[in-house]
Amino acid sequence: MTNAQLEIQIIAALVAVACAIPGTFLVLRKMAMISDAISHSILVGIVLGFFITQDLNSPLLILLAALTGIVTVVMVEYIQKTNLVKEDTAIGLVFPALFSIGVILIAKNANDVHLDIDAVLLGELAFAPFDRLLIGGMDIGPKSLWVIGVILFLTLLLLFLFYKELKLSTFDKGLAATLGFSPVILHYGLMSVSSVTIVGAFDAVGAVLVVALIIAPPATAYLLTDNLKKMLILSSFFGVFAAISGYWMANFLDASIAGSMTTVLGVIFLLVYLFAPRQGVFSVMFKEKQQQVEVSLLVFLLHLQNHTDPKERHVNHLQEHINWGKVKSKTILNLAKKNNFVTIDANIALLTPKGEEFTAEALKYITTNEETAIEGLKKRFFLFRG
Repeated sequence: MTNAQLEIQIIAALVAVACAIPGTFLVLRKMAMISDAISHSILVGIVLGFFITQDLNSPLLILLAALTGIVTVVMVEYIQKTNLVKEDTAIGLVFPALFSIGVILIAKNANDVHLDIDAVLLGELAFAPFDRLLIGGMDIGPKSLWVIGVILFLTLLLLFLFYKELKLSTFDKGLAATLGFSPVILHYGLMSVSSVTIVGAFDAVGAVLVVALIIAPPATAYLLTDNLKKMLILSSFFGVFAAISGYWMANFLDASIAGSMTTVLGVIFLLVYLFAPRQGVFSVMFKEKQQQVEVSLLVFLLHLQNHTDPKERHVNHLQEHINWGKVKSKTILNLAKKNNFVTIDANIALLTPKGEEFTAEALKYITTNEETAIEGLKKRFFLFRG
């Protein structure tokens, strides 16, 4: 592995972590797509900063780009507060307009300057190691590495200092205001950090990968945990894993590095979306099927409780009285026997004391709508689930 390859992977990993932290709070606040708006609209700030300084390396470009990001958020929220359009519509109105202004300014006034629209959108990490930071004639590494490193350090510092406030304002703005924390200040502080992070990663990885790194890792982590600290850690892990594996995939396929990283992020999200233990598609389908079987079991037990006629309880005629097929009747009957809810005497199903107790408690929970309590009831009574 060459030094350039190592530097590319380090830069990508730092960008991933730096994006995952504000991205987690944006996803939780249902503002994920604001990152897309910011990542495009900051082009105006970059162009205006260049017009003022005539230097693509000036820190003023970062400041004006970050300011443009905050202005984008303010404009989106102002339009949304009119209640004439929804937030997604407001975002769709604001950022194309600002991005288009930036494109026009480049086309009309900076044709001879290296402000490439394709590079802005897609980014090219392969070139990052060649843009070196020189201090006193000494090469101290890629400029992108130091820029995103400083941004990540400041982001981690702010997260450490204001973690409780951010957590509270994210989940309960009313309580945060009551306790003396200003949700507005915290909101715009988060937007400022997001803007600065996006700007810092903009030159190295481009808008597409920045948006992917802000949204995909937190969205994936959100399917796996409801703990904020774990979500931050998982988001950072998924981002770093996608950055490293995406680089080597691009190296193997001789393809775009940013495109490969984004593809890996999409694959990771898809796998978690399908197979997550609690919220994955297959897990939800299994739970729904399980619940259907458990409801059928309760219907069967209630039938036995309410009917004393042996004909109504005969195992060969259950499907006729409950309108079930033979396979379903056999499945429910076997489940009831395994859990010791019923006994079979001369092909007549009889409730056991355990079955009577379970049926009575389950019926009580259903009539009082205590959904959480009935799960505890199942854990106490069931030895085998459907």
